[in-house]
Amino acid sequence: MVAQVVILLGPPGAGKGTQARRLSADLGVPHVATGDMFRANVEEGTELGRRAQEFMNTGRLVPDDLVTEMLFVRVDGVDCGDGFVLDGFPRTVGQADTLDRGMDGRWTSSVASLEVPDEALVERASGRLLCREDGNHIHHAIFSPPVTEGVCDQCGGALYRRDDDVPEVVAERLRVYREQTAPVIEHYAQNGRLLPVDGNQSPDDVHRALRETLGSSTVEGGK
Repeated sequence: MVAQVVILLGPPGAGKGTQARRLSADLGVPHVATGDMFRANVEEGTELGRRAQEFMNTGRLVPDDLVTEMLFVRVDGVDCGDGFVLDGFPRTVGQADTLDRGMDGRWTSSVASLEVPDEALVERASGRLLCREDGNHIHHAIFSPPVTEGVCDQCGGALYRRDDDVPEVVAERLRVYREQTAPVIEHYAQNGRLLPVDGNQSPDDVHRALRETLGSSTVEGGK
């Protein structure tokens, strides 16, 4: 039986991280986030991490071949033998092509895209509150405010708002996304693999919609 991979796409603030963690728990496979992967390689001082750091230190984008090499080192791990949920990758059509070639014969994949209007994304990000103790604990000033102002409901850590979560910066991130990463969605749509999901709902409703949308694909082995 070929292992199954879920590729989760969507703009910044669409809730990919939250939904990827929930799908990971549902399916019993790892959540592979490229941001975490980069940080781990840099902190551990691996050869790949040192090579990536050279680009990051000068503000240059890490080349596609280095990103994909790092990804395949990660997913070659024993814990990914039954599949994984991929969050934050691919970001370019070149990465998508390389990913397809690398998975051929090893994993099948389902590609879900969280669809959220830009105005909703700006509202979400500008009210987001992160926990300093655990970055996975997220509140929102409007939609899910903490019981005690400034304090995480889950662990008691201090809550803060990222400097780049202001409307103007969020709008620029979305512009860059539309320009650089949205073509990846078109890439998967053109070959009939894209599964759109309404991401402009509560996290629980998005989760249910994802499970329903992915249900037939994951059960039948994807494309």
